[in-house]
Amino acid sequence: MTVGFPENVLAKNERVERGLHPHWLTVVVPTILGLLLAGACIAVAVVTPDDETGNRIQWIAVAVLVVIAIPAVVVPYLRWRTTHYVITSHRVMVRRGILTKNGKDITLSKITDVSFQQTVLDRLIRSGSLHIESAGDSPDENLANIPRSNEVQQLINRLIDEDDLRRRSHGRFAPDADAAADGTARYSTGADDETTAVPQQRPELAEERRRPRDLGDGNDQPL
Repeated sequence: MTVGFPENVLAKNERVERGLHPHWLTVVVPTILGLLLAGACIAVAVVTPDDETGNRIQWIAVAVLVVIAIPAVVVPYLRWRTTHYVITSHRVMVRRGILTKNGKDITLSKITDVSFQQTVLDRLIRSGSLHIESAGDSPDENLANIPRSNEVQQLINRLIDEDDLRRRSHGRFAPDADAAADGTARYSTGADDETTAVPQQRPELAEERRRPRDLGDGNDQPL
């Protein structure tokens, strides 16, 4: 599976469509700072004398630089590395945390809207943020620094429609196999010799159901 995410969390027939970390530019500043701290440590070792006093100064400099490097370099990198955004055919999974783990799963059938936002800088580096609204009492999810956020939004919307069609096609009543020729579906009514012919209709896509419906056809007269 992508981005080091454990495969044992996947359900049967669930496939991973895309696995992401936050955009790599989120760790550029900590990386540069780490290089500067390493250079400062080397400079201190070069300019200090090779005696007891110089050694004491070197150890003090190393201790100070390590204290600075842990929160400014190591923690941001680990936070980036342990943040996973995984999009599957069934849900959107979010995992965060270095020592304390936090996770959230948003099933595709519960998602009501997916939007993205890009600043000018985001457009230059092909990044952005995603806002996922879901039904129920759970709060909306904001995903920051998503690589190619516009493509990820389109992917999630496509998977929502595919999931909706799959759920509709796996309904409780299965149509007869010989009904495709006349454009009708025959469903069993419980009797051995009786079937009911029902015209087949294209299932409404999730995207169509999210569109606002007209309140009237314009010919209704007020009471």
